[in-house]
Amino acid sequence: MRVEPIGDKVVIKRLEPDQKTAGGIVLPDATQDKPQQGRVLSIGDGRQLPDGSRVPHQVREGDRVVFSRYAGTEVVVDNEEVLIMGEDEILAVLE
Repeated sequence: MRVEPIGDKVVIKRLEPDQKTAGGIVLPDATQDKPQQGRVLSIGDGRQLPDGSRVPHQVREGDRVVFSRYAGTEVVVDNEEVLIMGEDEILAVLE
C-alpha cells in the first residue's frame, strides 16, 4: 500500500539504528534510541497559498533527511512503521 500525504505533509521511513558503537560494542535493542534520520518515501502536492496556488516542496522522494526527536506521527502501514510530518518539521537534507 502506498501512503499519499496531503498538502505540505511528507512520509518518511526511519533509517535503521546502529547495532554497534564506534568501538565495536554490540548494543541491545533496549538501549538504542530511535534514529532521527530517514528517507522521504512520498510527498504531498505542497502548501496551499491564500490565492489557491501551491508552493512546491524543498525535499524530493528518496532524499535522506534529519528531523527532531518528536517530529511527526508514527503510523504502521503493511507492518511497516513510517512517519507522517509537515515539511517544516524537517531540519536538513543530507547529501
